[in-house]
Amino acid sequence: MIVKMKFVSLTGPTDDIDRIVSTYLSKYEIHLENALLEWNSSSNLKPYVEANPYKDMLQHSSELMSYISDKTPDSKTDINVDTANKIIMDITDSIHHIQEDISCQEELLKNLQENYDNISPFVNLNYDISSIFSFRHIIYHFGKVPKNYYNQFEEYCDNTESVINIRCSEDNSYIWCLYFTPAVRADVVDAACTSLHFEETFIPKDFSGTPEKSCMDLLKQIDSVKSRIKELRQSITDNVLSKRNDIINSHNRITSAYENFDVRKMAAKTNADGTTFYIICGWMDEKDADSLAHDIESDENIIGIFEEAGSHRSQSPPTKLKNPRFFKPFEMFIEMYGLPSYYEFDPTIFVALTYCLIFGVMFGDVGQGLVLLIGGALLYKFKKMRLAYIISFAGFFSTIFGVLFGSVFGFENIIDALWLRPTEQMSDLPFIGSLNTVFVVAIAFGMFLILLSMIFHIINAVKSKNRGDALFDTNGVAGFVFYGAIVSVILLYMTGKPLPATIILVIMFVIPLLLIAFKEPLCHMLERKSKLIEGSIGMFFTQTFFEMFEVLLSYFSNTLSFVRIGAFAVSHAAMMQVVMMLSGAESNSPNWIVVILGNLIVMVMEGFIVGIQVLRLEYYEMFSRYYNGSGREFKPFRHVNTD
Repeated sequence: MIVKMKFVSLTGPTDDIDRIVSTYLSKYEIHLENALLEWNSSSNLKPYVEANPYKDMLQHSSELMSYISDKTPDSKTDINVDTANKIIMDITDSIHHIQEDISCQEELLKNLQENYDNISPFVNLNYDISSIFSFRHIIYHFGKVPKNYYNQFEEYCDNTESVINIRCSEDNSYIWCLYFTPAVRADVVDAACTSLHFEETFIPKDFSGTPEKSCMDLLKQIDSVKSRIKELRQSITDNVLSKRNDIINSHNRITSAYENFDVRKMAAKTNADGTTFYIICGWMDEKDADSLAHDIESDENIIGIFEEAGSHRSQSPPTKLKNPRFFKPFEMFIEMYGLPSYYEFDPTIFVALTYCLIFGVMFGDVGQGLVLLIGGALLYKFKKMRLAYIISFAGFFSTIFGVLFGSVFGFENIIDALWLRPTEQMSDLPFIGSLNTVFVVAIAFGMFLILLSMIFHIINAVKSKNRGDALFDTNGVAGFVFYGAIVSVILLYMTGKPLPATIILVIMFVIPLLLIAFKEPLCHMLERKSKLIEGSIGMFFTQTFFEMFEVLLSYFSNTLSFVRIGAFAVSHAAMMQVVMMLSGAESNSPNWIVVILGNLIVMVMEGFIVGIQVLRLEYYEMFSRYYNGSGREFKPFRHVNTD
């Protein structure tokens, strides 16, 4: 159901706004609205422009909280913001020198790692680097060449007497090498090598020994620095955890103050008799609004105005769904389509029951249903996935219809069918002849759901005070009477009962169609508009003709769409019969591997398809008749009050 709302406006002296938010609003859920927009008729309103003074405090406390995994305090303490900030800053100051040491060590680690990355590609060079650095008349360059250019580079070095190239290592993209050239030829050789995509690598000149030795020394230094950083961080963690409770309580208090102050983003202020007042407004459910009204009765510094939803609000209230716990996960399907507006009917329970019922018919099997039931329940218990709950609920209905169909993992000789076998039971119908019973029941059930959807449409139209839609729409009273008459005539004809008199049929068929056809002028008449028809009369009748053709076609196609319920029930049973045949079950010696694999394939493939098809029926054949889904979500400002 949709929770009933009240519009709440609170006002008082500006310097009292933090107390009001902390004392009252923090106890309830309120969907704040922008006061400047809600009270735009007043020219005296101004926005708050102050920056949040608790931003830096929150940043410092959040940094300390990052060292704490369990953020639940051992005990709550009553402290003000200044005390909380002092606690945070004292602890921050006490670990500041450790953090500075960590920063220095991290910078050192970065340099060591960079040096290691530069020298490690030359680890195969068995030569003392310091002696290379001492060359005076020979120029050397450490570097790399992309693999796709290395052959050209190597060919140049081999064909040039003044260049010696030493290949060192390679990876997926580059080949590292070192080349030497006389100083007198360096400019020419370097230019040529650069044109051949040679990229120089910087090697610090304080290295000594072979690259392998330098790498080993660097790795030792890196490990030493990492250990030091780990020790320093552990020191901070120990320091923080020793004052864990104080930090958590202080952080919560600062967070509360920060969020309280941010209420100003939605508030406005105004002047009266030299005093500046704040205005806070928003939506609350009726129960919370009544409790808040009782709380502020004796508070002289606050004035509250509580209005019923729709009393003279230009904006529709936000939607807050409240359904029984058993059906709450099915709100996921409603949210996927769009939340109902405040004045709409909440279809959550209806969707839950019809979705699972139709799924059960289309996927009726005791064994497979129990797998879905248990698997979904376990997944929901440990992962809290709403879809898992829906799967479990649908599996329950699959189990029920499995009993009615007499199917257990595709075996139809274990239990007797309490109702029928989907592939076997046939019904004789006048004019049509023999037809699968499941198809007949599916069509009848679809007609019932369409009529029920029309009733929901009428309820929504009445709630939104749209009389024309309620009376003359294809899903309103006129459409309900017309389609209901069709359903009644079909049932009477199929059961061999006499049909009503011609005059009754004319009233039941022709008059509703005329009302639907002339919906536009009739609605304008109800709304007392001077012009009954928009545009020319000829265009109106032409458009009406094609619209009525579309209406009749949609009634027919929407009804036939429910045949898929029976079709999938039959196809599911048929697929399992194929599995049983392939496994050799008819000879009473089934291949259990084939049985298991077949069941898994059918469960995954058909279960997925059936789930989508049922959702399609919900959205296109039912929602399209009565549901708009244009509501906006109720988003409360709320935090834990630590005062």
